[in-house]
Amino acid sequence: MADAVLVLEDGRVFRGEAYGATGQSLGEAVFTTGMTGYQETLTDPSYHRQIVVQTAPQIGNTGWNDEDDESTRIHVAGYAVRDPARRPSNWRSTRSLGDALTEQGIVGVAGIDTRAVVRHLRERGAMRAGVFSGDALAADAELIDRVLAGPRMEGADLYGAVTTREPYVVAAADTRRFTVAALDLGIKSNTPRMLAARGVEVHVLPATSTIEDILALDPDGFFLSNGPGDPATADGPVALTRQVLERRIPLFGICFGNQILGRALGRGTYKMRYGHRGINIPVVEHATGRVAITSQNHGFAVEGEAGERFDTPFGPAEISHTCPNDGTVEGIAGLTFPAFSVQYHPEAAAGPHDAADLFDRFVEQMASARESGGRHRLNEENI
Repeated sequence: MADAVLVLEDGRVFRGEAYGATGQSLGEAVFTTGMTGYQETLTDPSYHRQIVVQTAPQIGNTGWNDEDDESTRIHVAGYAVRDPARRPSNWRSTRSLGDALTEQGIVGVAGIDTRAVVRHLRERGAMRAGVFSGDALAADAELIDRVLAGPRMEGADLYGAVTTREPYVVAAADTRRFTVAALDLGIKSNTPRMLAARGVEVHVLPATSTIEDILALDPDGFFLSNGPGDPATADGPVALTRQVLERRIPLFGICFGNQILGRALGRGTYKMRYGHRGINIPVVEHATGRVAITSQNHGFAVEGEAGERFDTPFGPAEISHTCPNDGTVEGIAGLTFPAFSVQYHPEAAAGPHDAADLFDRFVEQMASARESGGRHRLNEENI
């Protein structure tokens, strides 16, 4: 096997073997704690420009299949694992994980002490990094310089690189009950499927869509998807969200969408030390005390405190969910207007499914708005 190295911006170097494609890849080094679901992680657009370090020591045992992709391609910038499977073993597998990485040009490194990498990132925080192999290898000092020349995640405007270029429709699984306009900031495939299973026809729209594009669909609801990058750069989606809120269209957002709604309501956002990534992160819903184990991938968060209530141009709102591990805001809800969001992934491919009922809540919100005749009504007090 060819040599490969993972190089961090603070000068730490981890040496291993090439895994997947060879060459050079620059990005932000982050770790994910999921023990399963590596295919869903790799194809999640939220991981765009990130080098993902898997904390689970054995990766690739179930190979790669043609059903579990969360988008049309692998989005990670690079991949670091400890012990890749020599041979996949699963009846759904069509090729190995290593073959999939090679086919899509993803530069990876295997055989490194990922536990040491994760301990380092927990102490120092997520940071710029690079994976180098083959002709891209050079002296450590030169590789560190290449990493330091790379862009930081703060200020990174990335959702435009992963959004759909053309609108498309995911039909309701059975009888169509509602129509939803979904702003694609890096949407995962399972999200429209979860809505479709509840009788929702989903129109997935580019991130550059306007309020006229939304209203032309006469939607029952508006969805803000997950996505990559710094939410402070997303002025366009924030402005569109405010226009949707003015018209009282029921709104549901997840992950990046939670941050967009937060900004639209006047909250600030900030870069986390190393973020939340994995499928075992607890979240408390303050209205009920219920704790859900959730799937997450975010390096930015909304400012706020557990249970905090605050005024917005659209009415009062509250911080509805937080993470008990560190107090991070995990959800926002309007108290007198139909909008809510969560920082985690209720569509949760590959699990857990504790929060899947949030899609039911969105459907109930749309049903209530239809019954009250309140759809698209401008909030006259705010115009």
